[in-house]
Amino acid sequence: MKRFWLASAAFSSIAAMATIPLGTAAAQEQAQEQAQNTSQATADTSEIIVTATRRAQLLSDVPIAISAVSGDQLRNSGGNDIRQLNQLAPSLFVSTATNESNGVARIRGIGTVGENPGLESSVAVFIDGVYRSRTGVGLTDLGELDRIEVLRGPQGTLFGRNASAGLINIITAMPKFEAGGIAEATYGNFNNVRLAGSLYGPLSEKIAFRVDGLYNKRDGFLTDVVSGRGLADRDRFLVRGQLLIKPTDDISIRLIGDYNQKNEECCGASFITPIVQVQRDAAGNVIEVPNGLRSALVQLGAIYPQATGGDAYVRQTSITPGESYDQRTRDWGLSGELNWDVGAVKLTSITAYREFKNKAAQDADFQVLDILRRRDQDRRFRTFTQELRLQGTMFNDRLDFLVGGYFANEDLFADDDIKYGNDYERFSACVLADNFARGTGQPGLVDAADVSCFNRPLATALIGNTAIPAATRGQIALLSGLGPIVPGGSFSAAGGFRSVASAIGFDTAGGLLNDTGIVQDTYDQNSRNYAIFTHNVVSIIPDKVLLTLGGRYTSERKQLTAVFNHNNNFCAALRSSFLAALQGLPCVINGTTGPGFNPSSPGGTINENRFTGTAVLSVKPVDELLVYGSYSRGYKAGGFNLDSSALNAATPSARDLSFQPEDVNAFELGAKLDLRSAKINLALFYQGFKNFQLNTFNGVNFEVSNIGGCKASFGGLDRDLVAGNSACPAGQAKDGVVSKGLEVEALLFPVRDLTFSGGFTYADTRYADNLTGSFGNSLAPTLFQLPGQPLSNAQAYTATSSIAFTPDIVGTNLSSLFYIDMRYSSALNTGSDLDREKLQPAFIVANARIGIYGPDRRWGIEVWGQNLFDTLYQQVAADAPLQGGGTFDAVARGLSPNANGLFITFPAEPRTFGVTVRSQF
Repeated sequence: MKRFWLASAAFSSIAAMATIPLGTAAAQEQAQEQAQNTSQATADTSEIIVTATRRAQLLSDVPIAISAVSGDQLRNSGGNDIRQLNQLAPSLFVSTATNESNGVARIRGIGTVGENPGLESSVAVFIDGVYRSRTGVGLTDLGELDRIEVLRGPQGTLFGRNASAGLINIITAMPKFEAGGIAEATYGNFNNVRLAGSLYGPLSEKIAFRVDGLYNKRDGFLTDVVSGRGLADRDRFLVRGQLLIKPTDDISIRLIGDYNQKNEECCGASFITPIVQVQRDAAGNVIEVPNGLRSALVQLGAIYPQATGGDAYVRQTSITPGESYDQRTRDWGLSGELNWDVGAVKLTSITAYREFKNKAAQDADFQVLDILRRRDQDRRFRTFTQELRLQGTMFNDRLDFLVGGYFANEDLFADDDIKYGNDYERFSACVLADNFARGTGQPGLVDAADVSCFNRPLATALIGNTAIPAATRGQIALLSGLGPIVPGGSFSAAGGFRSVASAIGFDTAGGLLNDTGIVQDTYDQNSRNYAIFTHNVVSIIPDKVLLTLGGRYTSERKQLTAVFNHNNNFCAALRSSFLAALQGLPCVINGTTGPGFNPSSPGGTINENRFTGTAVLSVKPVDELLVYGSYSRGYKAGGFNLDSSALNAATPSARDLSFQPEDVNAFELGAKLDLRSAKINLALFYQGFKNFQLNTFNGVNFEVSNIGGCKASFGGLDRDLVAGNSACPAGQAKDGVVSKGLEVEALLFPVRDLTFSGGFTYADTRYADNLTGSFGNSLAPTLFQLPGQPLSNAQAYTATSSIAFTPDIVGTNLSSLFYIDMRYSSALNTGSDLDREKLQPAFIVANARIGIYGPDRRWGIEVWGQNLFDTLYQQVAADAPLQGGGTFDAVARGLSPNANGLFITFPAEPRTFGVTVRSQF
């Protein structure tokens, strides 16, 4: 099989390939030219051509929920990457958190949560017909674009790679057979400098070329109050070269090579204000009191910049001296596509090789104390893909058929080196002291000035209080350094885990916790995917009633090799001792993972086979109206959680890291009205997901779970903090996540030179009322807030709008641009575990641009602003690592007496503005 695909790739390279997915060379040119000519659409030239169905079609004739955004629309909105699609596609939401290379795209509230490289994207990204392994590759400057198409709902019968929630199809600008070029320069606040240019033209009558390049540098907007430097900066460049070869009228070839680089410091976090402790008063009311842990950590040297005036946070952070959030990303690849009209059949062959590397460091506690640090985390994807398609018509054009095959081989390498910092032992002592302070109702028990972090006089009084259980008094004595936990036992006057080490006989001469953890964990995962797919349109009544039938068979194999190297020996000793109940903090970084795994180890290889497909019935009762109904079944592969914290400490196995595939059944009813001066699209949708893949950070570790529903009622047992009490009976499983709602999009051309676009999405995307975790077992207690609630970053209501006015300036040969766009998002929870503290209120983001241009737009000057109102909103919120625990809801429901958790947020960009000068020749 491998030789067959390599031979196919060699043939495609020799035959010379191209990378825009159209049926024929003529269709390719026509679609590109029509799409480019409609960038400045008016009532006379308002046709929108898309190629997402592998056929050049009017958007209004495609029986799929799809948004098409032209390159000019993105440019007007200030878009350099797919994040800007948020302003133009209401059902899409793109966000980032700890790593710019691992962004999350959600469609209709569904997306792959978290940044674990072992999870594939629910929303697939294709650039010039080539599948990109993770969504984050679109979170960089993409250069000159022709358009972006956003397909909503499961995909798998049109594109090489399947996707369970949707697909983003990015088409870059093509070479041209007439010579020309584009140049632009931008300067904005935060010392933003962006330079971009393109050259294109003929090399001969049959070969055209194009070269695009850009450079973007900007200061960061998140200020480190310790060093004064700014995080979330920009320092990136891109170069892309293309050849378009047309040896005959029947053959079109496009070859692309590109290289993209980022050297930036991202992503720090702000702490959510206010930092409080939540507990109940004597009457049972939930109240807020000062957070004792925060006070102790501030005495140790922690800095928590706090907002004033009612804001949720301030764009400031504090970083441990010597640590950073540096990220180095390299992304490059070669691709080609051959489109060959072989008589009545069109052959398309797409071949690509891509390599993506990201090296990251992280001050993993997000504040100045040296608690957790990561200095060398690596992610590398090496991906070869091959796609073959045959397309044509039969039976007097009553059947438009497409059959294809797809093969992908990907090697994923990941490593990590997270360790406890030099302040960890002092920090952990204060955490222990605060735990006992809250448990005994004695906030004065914490004293950061003492080496044990205990107020020893008060601890002495508590030890002598017989109303307190003897086991608790013994632990207070030991941890405060006042005495052994049992008579005659040993202890250390230093308190904290030094005393614990003494009690269990652990030799601390070689160190205890500081600078221990993961020396280096490595994961090598090979993924092999092949598929056969077909997508056929049957003309029951030509141009009036069409039936679309598509199917796909996918075979997926993943093999894992993992090697672990930890040096936290104290954790292993503590786990096997009589004080194992205290293992929480020392064993946050798992220290007993075993030697590792290989593909032949139990659970080291995963094999999956799936049949998926779609059926669509579309009717055009009149030429201006299309109505359709569809059913689609989608699938996203299972895999491995590349995080050793998931391993069972006693008997580690590769099975501990595995998670199940995600399946979806989707139904849609839609209508598309295409009038001369207005286009309106409407869609009603319902999507049910089984084994939804969720990656959530609980303040200590990342947990990957499959979320399922149960027909049987648990009576609220899945909403408590008790483990293992809500498994679903056999035969009672159902969808764990359901997304349903309404989408409306409109494009209006009321008068010449004026274009209005608007969109509205109502998406009720939520978990089932009775939830199970992986393999039908009980949901993890940390996810007790999920049942019956909306998913994170799944807003119920979204509205987008834009107005572009492009009149000529009377009495001159100049033209102008007046543009504004807006996105409204209703309130949403930005934490995957749905803590109330992570709620983001409703917000609006607006962008604007004003320009003046010379004859034929040979030159132009634009003034622009992004996030005009300087809206303060967060992308993702999370528990501050190890800094307290518990949530408001746990206390409010009576599940916990108090909560002292601190929370961080990854803020979106503030207001930016600047000037852009453009030229084309």
